[in-house]
Amino acid sequence: MNQILIVEDENRLAAFLQKGLQKNGYETTIANDGEQAINMVLHTKFDLMVLDIGLPIKDGFTVLQELRNNQEKFPVIIITARSDDGDKDKAIAFGANDFLTKPFSFKDLLSIIETNLFVSHN
Repeated sequence: MNQILIVEDENRLAAFLQKGLQKNGYETTIANDGEQAINMVLHTKFDLMVLDIGLPIKDGFTVLQELRNNQEKFPVIIITARSDDGDKDKAIAFGANDFLTKPFSFKDLLSIIETNLFVSHN
């Protein structure tokens, strides 16, 4: 079963994502800030990360840079309220696999997750 780390500081959104992903057969873990996310990745194998940009302690860009600098290659899907094209370009440059702007359709997120998991396992 695929392990997904949800990194989101909005508790309601994190719980919504967790419930929806578990309903679709994924095992999930939630981190509420960037530092917690990095620590979790160091101790647990994840198949994919759903990562918010606007996080406490370490923002999503910092988390993404640290993951890629540590050679973590699992897919990272960015979710953010920011709609600036520069943020999307920056996220992709730092190694994000995809980018969704809030609000987004859960169906769209699920499709992106499934595509990225399929590509990363083949």
